[in-house]
Amino acid sequence: MYLNIFAQNSVKCSLSIYKIANKMNFLEELKWRGMLHNATPGIEEALASGSKSAYIGFDPTAPSLTIGNFVQIMLLKLFQLSGHKPIVLMGGATGRVGDPSFKATERELKTYEELDNNLAHQVKQFNKFLEFGIGENKAEMVNNLNFYKDMNVLDFLRDVGKTITVNYMLSKESVKQRRDSGLSFTEFSYQLLQGYDFQRLYEDKGVIMQMGGSDQWGNITTGTEFIRKNLGKHAFALTTPLLTKADGSKFGKSETGNIWLDPEKTSPYKFYQFWLNADDRDLPKFIRYFTLKSREEVEALEAEHATNPNALKRILSEELTTRVHSKEAFEAAKLVSELLFNPKASKETLLHLDEGSLKTVSEEVPSFYVPFEKIEQGINIIDLLADETDILKSKGDARRAIKGNAIAINKDKIKGHETIIGTESLLHGKYIMVENGKKNKRMVVAG
Repeated sequence: MYLNIFAQNSVKCSLSIYKIANKMNFLEELKWRGMLHNATPGIEEALASGSKSAYIGFDPTAPSLTIGNFVQIMLLKLFQLSGHKPIVLMGGATGRVGDPSFKATERELKTYEELDNNLAHQVKQFNKFLEFGIGENKAEMVNNLNFYKDMNVLDFLRDVGKTITVNYMLSKESVKQRRDSGLSFTEFSYQLLQGYDFQRLYEDKGVIMQMGGSDQWGNITTGTEFIRKNLGKHAFALTTPLLTKADGSKFGKSETGNIWLDPEKTSPYKFYQFWLNADDRDLPKFIRYFTLKSREEVEALEAEHATNPNALKRILSEELTTRVHSKEAFEAAKLVSELLFNPKASKETLLHLDEGSLKTVSEEVPSFYVPFEKIEQGINIIDLLADETDILKSKGDARRAIKGNAIAINKDKIKGHETIIGTESLLHGKYIMVENGKKNKRMVVAG
């Protein structure tokens, strides 16, 4: 089912990218980007001998992918651009158990319905980032629920549980950290599932390597042990460093929570602003992890903007907002930013905003709901300023502000206190921007 979705909707990629990709050395690419944390011996020789397959697992425990997931998506992307075949393993089974790796407490189990809905949504998101329908190294998606749905508990214990010892499982650092606080058998068994996943992908798809974040090293090497013991073969593991911000906070989090790749959960504007507001100290790391520009391009840009990090942030923000959302979404995010932060933003900027962008503006500045019928009847500007919004404290203040040429409706200055505001002022039939001076903005939302 998932492969059909991607075959129908795959994003076209120019031949020039593939010509460049065939010359890219995957491991060297990771090294200059600072994305190589650990790897089992022999990977370099294995990858040099021709196109290979590798995978990363994603459990559908959230309704959308986040920019925390984007690190691993970039790993798969670079692997594909190096001429290799990336496999996305969706955790239809492992998501039902929950990965305990470096979690302080037991995960709350999601319902099957919630997990299935999350998985279906994430499947669609992956289509933006990898090529699923072009070339011999086209990406592929597998659901690990298919490995277990016909397996009963006795088969699991005999075929999977017998592979490695409890002592081996207890030696994993992620397990050690939970021994005192408690670890259920359900979560303890997670590494068995992940190990068996790797074995099945090795057998079924010829996958020789599993990749992931450094917190997954124990689970990934369990997979290489499964393949060694059960198949008598050699497989490989590779991990990236866990990406944290200079202030010590977790990457992918903001003051308001996760930064999602779904525009309904994190608007393109907020996504764009996340990168613009990055700490200067994080910029070298962020641009290396997330740009598709070459090493030469990155180093040239860093030299050019060595004394102006904001210029480099704008370049990265444009690239990532365009890739994750669209060129149109980037342009809209830029217009919203211009409107909100540039005191000289023009009326033309405001009028160029679509309804979704105006909704974003209404979420970023204080907004006031006014019944549509009231606006249809017409509201005196003084009443609008003093009664329907809080932009001015009294009608006297409103009159003085108008006299001082400080009040604007949709960027048009109000000249008299008898002005009536009606439906002709509604942008997209719903929004009115009210300003008192250059920085004091409000939105009226007709509802």
